[in-house]
Amino acid sequence: MVREWLRFFAIAALTLAFGAPAAAQSDTLASVKQKGKIVVGVKADYKPFGYTDPSGKIVGLEIDLANDVAKRMGVQIELVPVIAANRMEFLKQGRIDLMIATMAYKPDRAEVVGIPQPFYYAGAANVFAKKSSGLKAWADLKGKPICAIQGAYYNRRTGEEFGANLVVFKGVTEAMAALEAGNCVGTVFDTTYFAGIMSDPKWADYAMVLPSIDPEPWGVGVRKEDTKFAAYMSDVIKDWHKTGYILELEKKWGIPQSPFLVEQQAKNK
Repeated sequence: MVREWLRFFAIAALTLAFGAPAAAQSDTLASVKQKGKIVVGVKADYKPFGYTDPSGKIVGLEIDLANDVAKRMGVQIELVPVIAANRMEFLKQGRIDLMIATMAYKPDRAEVVGIPQPFYYAGAANVFAKKSSGLKAWADLKGKPICAIQGAYYNRRTGEEFGANLVVFKGVTEAMAALEAGNCVGTVFDTTYFAGIMSDPKWADYAMVLPSIDPEPWGVGVRKEDTKFAAYMSDVIKDWHKTGYILELEKKWGIPQSPFLVEQQAKNK
């Protein structure tokens, strides 16, 4: 009998130790306000949406969005750098409260994390290569080494349908360094990233050489079970579109105006 009671208390202790945090995490709004701080997962290698400036500070369009969320909630902010391969896991594990990290919407991703709508931005896939590469169509990638970023949604199509030999890296910084070093013929990635670096003299001999494909909207990420925070973020995103806030941020960061944002502003007025 004593042994059974000891077993009961041991199970109860484990439940308190591991169950309570999970329950607390399901109400991010309450948790954030109690802590006085929101932890946001952002990119630190994706100029101009999220990158590290010369002083070591993470800046960019999405960082401005994250700061706006914190301002609306009346709390401090902590930025946590993420990459495509770990951003959803960080959210599931409770290491971040919110993710604003160039995440394209995919049904399988929506099964893992909550993706409030409307979407806040949109991108597409292209290949960044030397203008002299001779690449003109996606079929031209067959058998050629193409740098790619782990977790990017267009990798499968690039490899399986177009026959590229993908050389996969954890982050875009490593992939672009490999391209510059001549280890790949081109890098397949999002058009929004390439648009942000094309003004850099270092890439003067490079361009997006193929027709863009697979246009995909971007969504913020919240924990799957946290419907209250998802509803809150939906209202925030609607307001961003209604007021033209993200359109203004595009101007600030030197990004060509997105037709998607113009359309969303009209829808949310």
